Amino acid sequence: MRLLTATLGRYRRVLILVAVFQALQSFAGLVLPRLNADIIDKGVRTGDDGYIVRMGGWMLVVSLVQVGFSVAAVRWGSRAAMGFGRDTRASVFRRVNGFSAREVARFGAPSLITRITNDVQQVQMLVLMTCTLLLGAPFTAVGGLWMANREEASLSWILLVAIPLLAVAFIGIISRMVPTFRLVQERIDRINTILREQLTGIRVVRAFAREPEETARFAVANEQLTATSLRGGRLMALMFPTVTIGMNLSSVAVVWFGADQIAAGRMGVGSLVAYLTYLTQILMSVMMASYIMALLPRASVSAERIMEVLDTESSVVETGAPVTPAEGPASLEFESVSFAYPGAGKPVLRDVTFRVDAGQVLAVVGGTGSGKTSLVNLVSRLVDATDGTVRVDGTDVREMPLSDLWSRLGVVHQKPYLFSGTVRSNLLFGRPEATEDEMWEALRASEAADFVAALEGGLDAAVSQAGTNFSGGQRQRLSIARALVRRPRVYVFDDSFSALDTATDARVRAALARWTRDAVTVVVAQRVSTVLAADLILVLEDGEVVGLGRHDELMADCPTYAEIVDSQRTALVGDMPVAGVGE
Repeated sequence: MRLLTATLGRYRRVLILVAVFQALQSFAGLVLPRLNADIIDKGVRTGDDGYIVRMGGWMLVVSLVQVGFSVAAVRWGSRAAMGFGRDTRASVFRRVNGFSAREVARFGAPSLITRITNDVQQVQMLVLMTCTLLLGAPFTAVGGLWMANREEASLSWILLVAIPLLAVAFIGIISRMVPTFRLVQERIDRINTILREQLTGIRVVRAFAREPEETARFAVANEQLTATSLRGGRLMALMFPTVTIGMNLSSVAVVWFGADQIAAGRMGVGSLVAYLTYLTQILMSVMMASYIMALLPRASVSAERIMEVLDTESSVVETGAPVTPAEGPASLEFESVSFAYPGAGKPVLRDVTFRVDAGQVLAVVGGTGSGKTSLVNLVSRLVDATDGTVRVDGTDVREMPLSDLWSRLGVVHQKPYLFSGTVRSNLLFGRPEATEDEMWEALRASEAADFVAALEGGLDAAVSQAGTNFSGGQRQRLSIARALVRRPRVYVFDDSFSALDTATDARVRAALARWTRDAVTVVVAQRVSTVLAADLILVLEDGEVVGLGRHDELMADCPTYAEIVDSQRTALVGDMPVAGVGE
């Protein structure tokens, strides 16, 4: 109900209009049996053809009115339902877009995709069916009871027995449907997870010849979803036979006891026909309501899942009184920064302190799991430090407007991501107002100009989803160019040279020197050759800073760094540094 009231509130006038249209079409439908009864009793029995024609004309007019109001109700109800779906998807998307890495990991990408598509569709279908079917059912049921009672009050006990019995049966069925459909949505999440893993890791699957095992894993999840869906479908299927049996038994009872009333002269044939029609209308309303009730369990589960996303606040939020840094040279500072994931046994980072000013290059090295990626995430505020302070341009990142913080950063990840579109659209993603000359200049600096120029269309060459029509090295160079086009105050290269060969790596980093002259540069790297010329090298081990200084200083004072260099010494030419960022 919270989801419906929050989103449908803006369609209040439309829903009132739909309710009015449904009431009018229901009223018109209730007039028809009475007119038909008059035709039988006053026209057919007496042989008055003129009366039959006149009443038949009125029935035609009433039928046209009913059709008109019904069409209007469906039209406006559909608009409200489709608008509800659009607004709910937009709300979920905005909420997810504001999530930090922590919330995204908590829900998981496949589950979030299911919630914004399938779950929203389930609730949208409920709203549509409610507007087009359910809203008219109460008017028809209440009006039908009143009209049927007018025709023959002595038969009303049949309805008083049939309706409660049907209600009890529906409650029993629906109580079993709710947990079943909750499990269905979880099974859909599981299918999406497996499918996403197999599509993303298709090369790994094939490299290890695991296609049969992965196919079997998908088959198990698919079979589980099928079995659960069938169980829910069987429960839904019980509702309609239940209504049909109730309707048929009630009709038999009306004819049985109504025949005695006709034989005794207390009831006309037309009235009996009208009563049967009202009975059918009443029970049809119950059947329509039962159809909505069949949708309700799954929609309620979906609504809970949607609200779970909407009720989740990002752990990274803007302060109520944001502070914009004063104009001045760029800087990046960590002061006694620690970070731990919720529920983790120990922090990922502990007491990290350093400062980098404009024109300087900070290199971050360390083994796998040492905390390098977490440090990068703290800079871009994908997560917040649990202790200490991260400052960009002298201001705590938690006090800055997020849009201002992100506008000062240019981040290139180890696994670069390109959006479907063109090379131009991907570069303009960094700065929409960039000129074509600026884009080519950034491409030359990232050693991407030659292969882009060779593409059909150049800057307008097509880029497939995730840039899969480019090699890993090409994607990295295009991502570097996108960051350069942005002209940020802080560059963060998260092992973003790993797919480049040594020669290309050296040329790219040499070309970056004049781009980063007035900016802070953070380079996370695995290759020592990438960081030898850095102004400051930060060595992490198990989340702690074990070394901070230049290459020569660390070789003398930091065993961990010396060990890393020794392990890669065969990859270096003697001990000569390769040209690096900031030379």
